[in-house]
Amino acid sequence: MNAHIRKLSIAGMLVTLGIIFGDIGTSPLYVFQTLLVEGGKVDTQLVLGSISCIFWTLTLQTTFKYIVITLQADNNGEGGIFSLYALVRRYGKWLAIPAIIGAGTLLADGIITPPISVTSAIEGLNLVPAFAKTIVPGNALVLFIVIAIMLLLFFFQQFGTNVVGSAFGPVMLIWFVMLGVLGFSQIIHYPEIFKALNPYYGMRLLIDHPRGFWLLGAVFLCTTGAEALYSDLGHCGRKNIQVSWIFVKITLLLNYLGQGAWVLTQAPGKNFGGVNPFFEIVPHAFLIPSIAIATMATIIASQALISGSFTLISEAVSMNFWPRITIKFPSNIRGQIYIPSINWILCFGCIMVSLYFRTSEAMTAAYGFSITIAMLMTTILMSYFMRYVKHWPLWVVVLILCVFLTVESAFFVANAVKILKRLFFLVFEFGLIFTMYIWYRARKINNRFLHFVDLKDQIPILNALSNDTSIPKYSTHLIYLTKANNAKQIEQKIMYSIMSRSPKRADTYWFVHIERTDEPYTMEYSIDQVEPGKVIRIEFRLGFRIQPKVNVLFRKVVEEMVARNEVDITSKYPSLNQYKVAADFSFVIMEKFLSYNNLFSVSEGFILRSYFAIKKMAQSEAKAFGLDTSDTKIEKIPLVVKPVNNISLTRVETNPHEFTHQ
Repeated sequence: MNAHIRKLSIAGMLVTLGIIFGDIGTSPLYVFQTLLVEGGKVDTQLVLGSISCIFWTLTLQTTFKYIVITLQADNNGEGGIFSLYALVRRYGKWLAIPAIIGAGTLLADGIITPPISVTSAIEGLNLVPAFAKTIVPGNALVLFIVIAIMLLLFFFQQFGTNVVGSAFGPVMLIWFVMLGVLGFSQIIHYPEIFKALNPYYGMRLLIDHPRGFWLLGAVFLCTTGAEALYSDLGHCGRKNIQVSWIFVKITLLLNYLGQGAWVLTQAPGKNFGGVNPFFEIVPHAFLIPSIAIATMATIIASQALISGSFTLISEAVSMNFWPRITIKFPSNIRGQIYIPSINWILCFGCIMVSLYFRTSEAMTAAYGFSITIAMLMTTILMSYFMRYVKHWPLWVVVLILCVFLTVESAFFVANAVKILKRLFFLVFEFGLIFTMYIWYRARKINNRFLHFVDLKDQIPILNALSNDTSIPKYSTHLIYLTKANNAKQIEQKIMYSIMSRSPKRADTYWFVHIERTDEPYTMEYSIDQVEPGKVIRIEFRLGFRIQPKVNVLFRKVVEEMVARNEVDITSKYPSLNQYKVAADFSFVIMEKFLSYNNLFSVSEGFILRSYFAIKKMAQSEAKAFGLDTSDTKIEKIPLVVKPVNNISLTRVETNPHEFTHQ
């Protein structure tokens, strides 16, 4: 998003409404209805207590935790759990675990957000007399409409959202104004509903009601968009989010209060089964337009979630938490990306959720469990941010940590009963976390067995090889990607590749290293002419949101070096040199495979076998680094973690006279 959008402005706040608040903004469609269904007998205690719990959840979780505190964890303008992890990872190696769990659970519950929102909106057509018999919650027609909308939504991801994105803000502005007006139109008939803002009624509900504490599972649904709100910080900027939230929260509360007022003005003992108070407070003449606006709002909410998922996976790839996969850039807007594999996995997941649960009521019964885990993980990481990055007093950090761990643990326990209703996509959730953990741990094991040698010590042998005309020239310029953070070192395996695997003679040896920065959009490089014109090291410093397209970046560096007369890339062959033909460049990529010559622990064996199994489905190293296959040589090298060295072999001497010719 353009930088001026991230500054506080009317335009910035309008964009914020479209991008940030879609998920939390569509929650009035189903939250209060769920509370009425799960609460059993509908009475004043249930209504006032439910709205009181909603108000204080929005105040404590969304406003205080996310809007006031978490948005301060601004990583050069970017937000989200991996941005937060990048800020605090130096303070504890184990912090990778909450980052992985938080990211995995946030993605997993994402497959239920689009279906629940869109289904809630479409089911509203049931109140239109002409559609009352055809639009029945859970029937084939509703499912067909919902799945068709989601298929179109996921199909259009590949073209980018910059065209429709401009309409998101105005549509959501209309949506929030509609929420406020509809709610206020009911409040004037029952102004006593404002009593619900008193926390006393929320406490009485949790203590006295037969299902009391367990209703927190439904209450929690009102704040499920808060975690995504932080993830999209980079798109809109902190100030726009904070100021816009004032307007958003007022309209949300007016609508919840209005729904409560409508319920309390109905005949005592009325059965609210199958009744959605949201659509009941809409004037009948305005019903179809309101459903159309609600549908557009739910599509926008789904779009924001899909875009957030792409961003999350892109960051995971950059920070070595996820296998390298194809990432595309459908527009020129910075940060707008498209990941085909994730797009269609999410699409499949959303369709399966729709077919499995069928109605929005059934979906809400399974929704929210994973988000509570994601919020708990954010709380843990935020405690480190407040203590070690912001240097807040320990007692303040402990107090805030205790408050949120208590609240979120209560929500987690209340939502834990939902795990039985969502077992079918627990596999999806486990798969995401498992993949991230395996990739992270295997990289750590891999790095343990990297052996480095002093680069200066290798200069004489590289010079000798380069000048040895008895060896056929492999390439004029030979480029290796190195993991050596120290510019004075090089991997032993690279020297082995150059010297021992059919010696690779070249005029110039290039060693390229990529350093990932904690900032999102860094693009810097430095050059070290270790042996001028013969051995050159390039250090790229790339932000965790920048794709490492080495081919393009390397070419740019070489062009700048040629312009500064730092290197001559004209072919050394006389026949080509006279015509100023550019010399050839070749990349060598070394890919590991798990050697059979290994003896390792059960856990390490499982991690490494899983890692290489996942790697087979991932993008190749050459493709991930944007290298043209015609210029790239792939070398397979065995990964030997613990070699088999305790072989007991006995030589038996034979008598040559024992053998006779037949």
